[in-house]
Amino acid sequence: VMNQTQKKVLRIIEDLKEHLSYLKLFGFQEIPVEIPSLENFKNDVSKKPLTNMSLTLSEIKEELGDCRRCKLFSTRTHIVFGVGNKNADIVFVGEGPGQEEDKQGVPFVGMAGQKLTDIIEKGMGLKRSDVYICNIVKCRPPNNRDPEKDEIDACSSFLEKQIKAINPKVIVALGKPASSTLLGRNVAITRERGTWHSFQGYQVMLTFHPAYLLRFYTNENRRLVWEDMKKALSAILTISNQSKKK
Repeated sequence: VMNQTQKKVLRIIEDLKEHLSYLKLFGFQEIPVEIPSLENFKNDVSKKPLTNMSLTLSEIKEELGDCRRCKLFSTRTHIVFGVGNKNADIVFVGEGPGQEEDKQGVPFVGMAGQKLTDIIEKGMGLKRSDVYICNIVKCRPPNNRDPEKDEIDACSSFLEKQIKAINPKVIVALGKPASSTLLGRNVAITRERGTWHSFQGYQVMLTFHPAYLLRFYTNENRRLVWEDMKKALSAILTISNQSKKK
């Protein structure tokens, strides 16, 4: 009969095996040893003060109401506002809800959403509830097409207010439409992913959309996204440490 210590060791071994299997799936052929510690980040999430006055997420959602500011309202089932930690240090911004998101009213719950959850939880070592997830438009474009300019423009003020309310240390733009919207120009995501930019003073990391990883399922693409996430985690810790020294 195993004692408690032996059981604990076996659980650790099983967890390690699962993590190594995930790294292999992500395209790694060796173990990355420079993953930043997340202890300070996790302890800091609930304590981060807002730097300026802003609406709360609840107030923004109330202002959005039963939105009819663009033509997408006529084909939607639910408005997909956003989900996650209202004090998150990292915000993931996608392009728009898909079919499953439209049904549930929650962003990133379909196949691409599961891939994003894997990146957050298995890759970054966070809980999905630690971060905040939203889109540049809150209603599903028909047939999952890219959002059009008038639709993005109608929603842009609400995205800006969400980001200001959360006041994150880092924004991760998922894919070309989200990156182009935040940067205010056409972004060539295959060339520009992995690079830092700015949105109203917030640091923005560009990376592939999880749906892109599903379509182009290669070790190289998974490795590139993991490199982007390591940069985002490192930036969060750097900003946290700088704040503590002030």
